Amino acid sequence: CDMMAFRKSIMQIMFAFLMLSMIFIFLPRAFLSGDRISEVLEKENVIKDPAEPKPLPAPFSGKVEFRNVDFRYPEAEEDVLKDISFTALPGQVTAIIGSTGCGKSTVVNLVPRFFDVYKGAVLVDDVDVRDVRQHDLREKIGYTPQKGVLFSGTVESNLRLADEEASEETLRQSIEIAQAADFVFENPEGLDAPISQGGGNVSGGQKQRLSIARSLVKRPPIFIFDDTFSALDFKTDAALRKELKEKTGDSTVLLVTQRVATVMSADQIIVLDNGKIVGKGTHRELMKSCQTYQEIATSQLSKEELA
Repeated sequence: CDMMAFRKSIMQIMFAFLMLSMIFIFLPRAFLSGDRISEVLEKENVIKDPAEPKPLPAPFSGKVEFRNVDFRYPEAEEDVLKDISFTALPGQVTAIIGSTGCGKSTVVNLVPRFFDVYKGAVLVDDVDVRDVRQHDLREKIGYTPQKGVLFSGTVESNLRLADEEASEETLRQSIEIAQAADFVFENPEGLDAPISQGGGNVSGGQKQRLSIARSLVKRPPIFIFDDTFSALDFKTDAALRKELKEKTGDSTVLLVTQRVATVMSADQIIVLDNGKIVGKGTHRELMKSCQTYQEIATSQLSKEELA
């Protein structure tokens, strides 16, 4: 009995020592994490609504114009965008292509005011985006980032984040346009199929297609697809773009990509290189006039595919 009591005492001491060790290891980490969270929460938002916001025009068409835009990130010494000027029209697809790091995503991030221009102006329906409330502006935009973001719940609850009042027909049509019908409706649970936090229980391509479907549910005048099709195979990419062209109607579509195959049918292609526009036009026009576009195109596709 004495030996058993002794062993029990030793075990209790070891357990207490282990707990103290864990406290000394994790407590500093907890304090450090708390400091970081406080730093984020206390950081002042540099993007602010104007004191006297202007209303957006009604009806709103969705025209987007970049007028002599320069941009540099906060505390940076050099501009990452230089003298960017183009107009994206309703009912058309404007694609932005270029090498990694040339500023493609930065361009489209200026439209919903994730950042503000350093010089020049970004306008929607001839109104400077800095002159309207952020909420009003972003209500007009369906934005899909490169990495699709899903939340714990169901397929339906994730889609309704775009519009809580959307009809079931709107949800179904958006899923079909986004080429997600095969894995949504072939699942016996359909729209009620569970989605884990971050979309961990679906593939990268499925996550991306559900993110696209969510933007479509919103039916906005302006769509922004920021390298959204990168996780899709070429067949799905082509089918989705075809459906988008037919079903987005009069919306303005801004499409960022590194794939030439994705932009070939666009109404207007903007070619970026080192933060500058080096080409602007259709695929056929750029194949004749823009060396940067030619180099990108011939590195990805054969002459027969580019014809």
